[in-house]
Amino acid sequence: MILRFVAGLVLIYAFGFLAFAVTLPGPSAETKTDAVIVLTGGPGRIARGLEVVATGEAKEMFVSGVDPEVKPGEFAAEFDVPRRTMNCCVTLGYLAVDTRSNAGEVAQWMKEKEFTSARLVTTDWHMARASSEVTETLPEEIRLVKDAVVSHPDLATLFLEYNKLLASEISQGLPV
Repeated sequence: MILRFVAGLVLIYAFGFLAFAVTLPGPSAETKTDAVIVLTGGPGRIARGLEVVATGEAKEMFVSGVDPEVKPGEFAAEFDVPRRTMNCCVTLGYLAVDTRSNAGEVAQWMKEKEFTSARLVTTDWHMARASSEVTETLPEEIRLVKDAVVSHPDLATLFLEYNKLLASEISQGLPV
């Protein structure tokens, strides 16, 4: 009886992992939002966020999780951001150190700006957990569009992220 239960749990886990690995999201269709939120940590994320602002799909960009040593001028030089765009449309967030604190930093910025919609940009393998964490902190009336940067993660990356996703979902369901 116990062996069957454990075998059932292993199968559920394995099929969950398989579903996670084969259904990674892709880029969002052209959709206008008030803001684009970029979580640092992977290649292509900031470039995608800047593209969204440049095409007018979002008014402003918030980059969460920027290293405190990175100054706005250095950021602009690294990503070839025009001064005008940097001054009007890009805000760097220095408080977050992980996905959960990204969510808190994003929620605070969205509240200050009084925005009602945002496009979340992160890597495809990170989107499920990131969107879950961010959605958990935002008011229900804020519309969040998922815009994943396509990558080619290895099995170890997928395995680690799937386990982080499970831990995040379980911890979100626990009473405070």
